[in-house]
Amino acid sequence: MIMISTKARVVRSMQLAILLLSALIGLLGSGSSLALAAPMKSGGEKWAFTTGSYVSSSPVVVNGVVYVGSADDNVYALDAATGTEIWAFKTGGPIYQSSPAVVNGIVYIGSYDHNVYALDAATGTKIWAFPTGSIIGSSPTVVNGIVYIGSDDDNLYALNAATGAKMWSFKTGSYVVSSPTVDNGMVYVGSGDDNLYAFNESTGVEAWAYTTGGPVQSSPAVVNGVVYVGSNDSNVYALNESTGAEIWAFKTGGPVQSSPALVNGVIYIGSGDDKIYSINAATGVKIRAYGTGGIVISKPAVVNGVVYVGSEDHRVYGIKTKSGKKKWAYTTGSLVESSPAVANGLVYIGSNDNNVYALMA
Repeated sequence: MIMISTKARVVRSMQLAILLLSALIGLLGSGSSLALAAPMKSGGEKWAFTTGSYVSSSPVVVNGVVYVGSADDNVYALDAATGTEIWAFKTGGPIYQSSPAVVNGIVYIGSYDHNVYALDAATGTKIWAFPTGSIIGSSPTVVNGIVYIGSDDDNLYALNAATGAKMWSFKTGSYVVSSPTVDNGMVYVGSGDDNLYAFNESTGVEAWAYTTGGPVQSSPAVVNGVVYVGSNDSNVYALNESTGAEIWAFKTGGPVQSSPALVNGVIYIGSGDDKIYSINAATGVKIRAYGTGGIVISKPAVVNGVVYVGSEDHRVYGIKTKSGKKKWAYTTGSLVESSPAVANGLVYIGSNDNNVYALMA
């Protein structure tokens, strides 16, 4: 019998370990599935889903599914983790500004084919469609079983959410691309006739109207008895919710089609002067402004101390609320008019380069 010394065993074990380590290193360097993936940085792209045209509609994320419209006429449902298409429903026209509302398993959205649609959220099957008199850029708001939405036929509509039957409508003096907000029994919406309106949510009776100096395409936010909204006259307004009386007005350098987001007493809103503003909600005094390279129509989303917003300079921005400094910026292939949705550490947003993006927050 040949005896192997303890020293020899140790040497052979070391040689074998070196061989195994070398083989492992080779695998890791070869693109093998064993390779260790570097952690994605904030602002990095997790996935992109390509549609057939512009995505200026804003995504909504519900139960792990991203719902969004495209100018290729489709409403899409995508897996939020992977971007894989679950279903697509084709309308009769482009879906530009209108963004989905998802309530009780139903997706509501408007189309340029003049219709408001209700779709099964799980399958994309049409439940009903309501025809208006013109294209729809307004996004629906669903409260207490009623769908509120505007149309370029100058009307604000209230529809039964289950059946699509019209409950009431109010004709303004021009197109209604602003998206309604409901609070304390009242519906607030802007019109191209320069007014912000307040209506009784059940009857559609006008309570008051505040006249600005330009079309109101911005969608109002209502917090603590105050209505905040932008106007194409370049102002951001704060109005008394009950009376419509002006509390303050803040002047920017361009039309304000962006809609306000209010967090911790601060309003965040974009402007046609290429800036994103933070404004004291109580006083209307500017806190700071961050300049981008293009018009900001996108509505900001504010999550965990970061403002996420798109710009027509083709970029999506993450801006720190405390310092006003850029955390990151991601460049898409075209204008970003879509507004971001933030969920599970990801920023979902569309671009006019035809893509829906999921970016690391």
